[in-house]
Amino acid sequence: VFERKMVTILSTLHADRNVYPSAGVLFVHVLEREHFKGEFPPYPKPGDSSNDPITFNTNLMGYPDRPGWLRYIQRTSHSDGVLYGSPTAEHVGKATIIEIIAYNRRTFETARHNLVINIMSTEEYPLPYQAEFYIKNMNVEEMLASEVLGDFLGAVKNVWQPERLNAVNITSALDRGGRVPLPINNLKEGVYVMVGADVQFSSCLREVENSQNQLRCSQEMEPVISCDKKFRAQFDIDWCKINLVDITKMIMIHSNRPDPGTGVLPDIGGYNPPPESLKSRDFFADFLITLAVPSAVAMVLFSVLGYSMCCRREGVDKRNMQTPDIQLVHHSSIQKSTKELRSMSKNREISWPLSTLPVFSQSEEVVPPIHPDNYETTSMPLMQTQT
Repeated sequence: VFERKMVTILSTLHADRNVYPSAGVLFVHVLEREHFKGEFPPYPKPGDSSNDPITFNTNLMGYPDRPGWLRYIQRTSHSDGVLYGSPTAEHVGKATIIEIIAYNRRTFETARHNLVINIMSTEEYPLPYQAEFYIKNMNVEEMLASEVLGDFLGAVKNVWQPERLNAVNITSALDRGGRVPLPINNLKEGVYVMVGADVQFSSCLREVENSQNQLRCSQEMEPVISCDKKFRAQFDIDWCKINLVDITKMIMIHSNRPDPGTGVLPDIGGYNPPPESLKSRDFFADFLITLAVPSAVAMVLFSVLGYSMCCRREGVDKRNMQTPDIQLVHHSSIQKSTKELRSMSKNREISWPLSTLPVFSQSEEVVPPIHPDNYETTSMPLMQTQT
């Protein structure tokens, strides 16, 4: 009985049909795949035609996109599409024609229909008291189902006890800057549901405003709400994000916008192009400023750098004169000893280490070992210089 009294409009697609939503009330229109399957011609190749992937494209007639208040969602090509939104008083009396094009992704056929939305005005628009709930365990297409939305409005009516109760708007948490949940533990995106009523907020809804619950919310703890058990069985509500709006206490601010005008530029005369005969211009001064002056500066810097590097070298003789004699003697003795050691190392006749000898010869024959099998290797030094 409660679902029959709902003002929220829930409709199913028919060809070129007219719908009459009310301003300030949630409008939901389902694009059923079953309805469009009969619009496509039979496909000659074998296949399950009842499970063809079908997607929808919706736009305002004559425009590439939908109106600003109307949204569309279709989770997969095997699920129904949903048009939803909340029209305002500005759209009253304006017929909105939505073009709906269905694509069969298996046969590449299309079907086209028009949906005429006639927005009606209501006396109770807008409802003075509005509450926005954030439901964590729902996606937007799940919340738009008539049964689920009816259950939620029934729970809100039991808590609020209004005479008139309408669903004003539904918004996905992703449209509010939410993050896409991970595909684990059946996590949901979350959805914001705006509900309007004609009576003051109940004491249960105002419990989140007390100091204790505000402190718990600041510490990222769940507040204690007495009526949460009426929602918990089906809806997981984040009470810290509930938003209560009293339109009767809102101050309307009227901004003085400038007159946009007609959009046509004033007539300031015709265009006067420059004459064909232009005066000659001497570019020699520009050449001097652009090339000659930087080149002269570069040549001066190059000359100074060359003089400091080539003409002011101290030389080896000056270095030896400034070096103490004892240091020169040490350097000379070290240099002589180094040369002597190098000459002695060239005259040594030491056999190569076993690790450097080739195992196979070029003829691919095994080379016999240098030492016999009974050779005592334990007394052989690690380095030949130890012998």
